[in-house]
Amino acid sequence: MTDDDREPDGGRRRDSLPTDREEPVGEPVVRADPEITGERAREAVGFDPDDPESLAEAATTVRAFSENTVGDEDNVYMLRGAAACAALVRGVGSYKKAAERAGGDVSVSFIRKWARVHDLPQAVRRHVARGHIAPTAAKHIARVPGPDRFDLAWAVLDGDLTVREVRRAASEVNDGRSVADALAEHGVRLGRLELAVSPDRYRELRRRASLENRTPGDIVDEALDDYFD
Repeated sequence: MTDDDREPDGGRRRDSLPTDREEPVGEPVVRADPEITGERAREAVGFDPDDPESLAEAATTVRAFSENTVGDEDNVYMLRGAAACAALVRGVGSYKKAAERAGGDVSVSFIRKWARVHDLPQAVRRHVARGHIAPTAAKHIARVPGPDRFDLAWAVLDGDLTVREVRRAASEVNDGRSVADALAEHGVRLGRLELAVSPDRYRELRRRASLENRTPGDIVDEALDDYFD
């Protein structure tokens, strides 16, 4: 079921969405979830910015992550590196000091980008861990503040945006363009979602929409409004 008749942005309770990380910095909330990472959940490493030994491990991890010399380059590995970057920044107090602590060729820009990925809300990070959103795309999603982060992330899932398209859309939004307009340029209509429902529900949804002179999307939107409340 697709619905092209709704407004691209209803704007409901956007300001109340948790658009930043809510869990402690460095805690492997997503990486330690076996439903997301399977057996690798046992290997999840947390980084405590208030613990000297853990902070030293974070610095080592950041440097190895920057040089890409440890492990395979995959989404879970990159989330671990992002966690190390964020914990190191929190522990030493600045991006510059974090880069100095990590050593090697680690740059302030590198640490800032990946620490922002760690700061993304859990709902987005879970899709990164699942492989649905590329970590390189997540870096650009993290550049955008507020609820627009979610809109860009879901556009990757539902609109099949490439990393290059996410980067361009993020830049346009940061330049003042609405996320709806930025996505429309890449062929994505904000709020358009394809759903699969049971035949019985589909039959009744279509019937009621016709009788009430409404679109199926209107009825689903109203039902979801009640559900989320």
